[in-house]
Amino acid sequence: METRLPKRASLLAAFLAGTALASPLAAQTTLDVAIVGDPDTFDPMVSTKDVVSIVTQHFVETLYTFDSGWNVAPLLATDLPQISDDGLTYKIGIREGVTFHDGSSMDAKDVVASLERWLEVASRGKLVADKVASVEATGDYEVTITLTEAYSPLLSLLAFSNSAAAVYPEEIIGDTIDPVIGTGPYKIAEHVPDQYLQLVRFDEYSSRSEEPDGAAGARKQTVDEIRFVPVPDPNTRVEGLLSGQFDFADGLPAESYDRLDSSDAADPMLLQPFGWPVFAINHKDGLMTDKTIRQAVQAALPMDDMLFAAFGDDKFFLTDGPLYPEGWAWRNEAGIELFNQNDQARAAELLQEAGYDGTPLRILTSRQYEFHFKMAEVARMALEAAGFTVQMDVVDWATLGERRNDPALWDIYITHSPFLPEPSLTDMYSKTSRLGWSNPEKDEILAHFTSETDPEKRKELYAQLQGQVFEDVGFIKIGAFNALSGLAEGLTGVTETPWPFFWNAESAE
Repeated sequence: METRLPKRASLLAAFLAGTALASPLAAQTTLDVAIVGDPDTFDPMVSTKDVVSIVTQHFVETLYTFDSGWNVAPLLATDLPQISDDGLTYKIGIREGVTFHDGSSMDAKDVVASLERWLEVASRGKLVADKVASVEATGDYEVTITLTEAYSPLLSLLAFSNSAAAVYPEEIIGDTIDPVIGTGPYKIAEHVPDQYLQLVRFDEYSSRSEEPDGAAGARKQTVDEIRFVPVPDPNTRVEGLLSGQFDFADGLPAESYDRLDSSDAADPMLLQPFGWPVFAINHKDGLMTDKTIRQAVQAALPMDDMLFAAFGDDKFFLTDGPLYPEGWAWRNEAGIELFNQNDQARAAELLQEAGYDGTPLRILTSRQYEFHFKMAEVARMALEAAGFTVQMDVVDWATLGERRNDPALWDIYITHSPFLPEPSLTDMYSKTSRLGWSNPEKDEILAHFTSETDPEKRKELYAQLQGQVFEDVGFIKIGAFNALSGLAEGLTGVTETPWPFFWNAESAE
């Protein structure tokens, strides 16, 4: 049996000392990646921000991940779990020989402590927490999760890098984790806030042996160093990519596509379909707790105009009501007659019915995703035409992330989401999310949906859930859009995904 390496004390001191001394060598290969902002945490359990997921997946890992077909695949687990016939028991084998960045070895105790924290602090962990009877180490390298009722999305939750069920050494588990210590192919060498995050290859990394397939399979650590550079202005990201300053740039404006396409220095990477812009609704406090006012907002919004203002060319967007695009199993037509009403007169009637008194409708948005701001500006004009008093709160993305956690500070915040393989990964459906959306009918449908294992029955239940989104205005989908990133000419091995990763990337230079 493998000898368990000692933890903390001298190992942690050595880890921190090594981190402080780390510096790039002239012979190293380095990728410079421009991202939309500085992550406000390196603990992916406590964040649903894409910028956090993009960065942290390089140094923190989960039991499972997704392959290129969005199928769940093992990462730190040995294989897919053994699931009991009643769907209540998941027996998960844990890989041996995996080392944390502090030099200690991973075993079942680390996984148990990490999963227990995830169930308590992560927004997606909370989705299943009330259904988990126990998480136990049933061997040195085996963990058993016992549920009180079947929960069909569990493996997808365990595989997601966003609000992630990350595995940490048990000794560092607490309300906050600093420094973050993971098992990933890279480790943190240096972080200068608002300037860069330097990751260097972790020499003791234990890669899977399968061929790379999406985020599954081998993570080859092809480059020595990855530098994530926060660049809040989207046009600066474009110019930096075209000038050779960056090897990859995320979240680029649609109007830069032609420049990238005709450039000898860079190429566009267009993800289509990527996802959907969302007006997230505050159901906990303020104006939007009134259903009639929510319906007035929904009635007033001109989705075509908002999308055109945001993206400028219809090759980048689609005015589409269903919550999933064509070709996805979850697509249905329930409730879409309430999509894209663009009827300010009807909205005004609803405001009168609600007894609206002119209280400002607070829209929280950011210009780091420029299309968010552009949609908000068009929405503001339509809402004012309907009789709303609108207050635009435009902040940086990090501040938006903080404010949206306080329901006293906003009525709507603007975000976006990729289309996800399992609807339950979108935590906005749950009453435990920061939106706090809850009504008896929706809650009952959601409970049935997450406990049902038959795929056809789940589709029927999801159609009912989508109907509730429109009828009760749980949140507001604006449409569908394609996302643009860019990569330097000659850069290969970057998978087209909403959360780009670079452990298999290789530059021609």
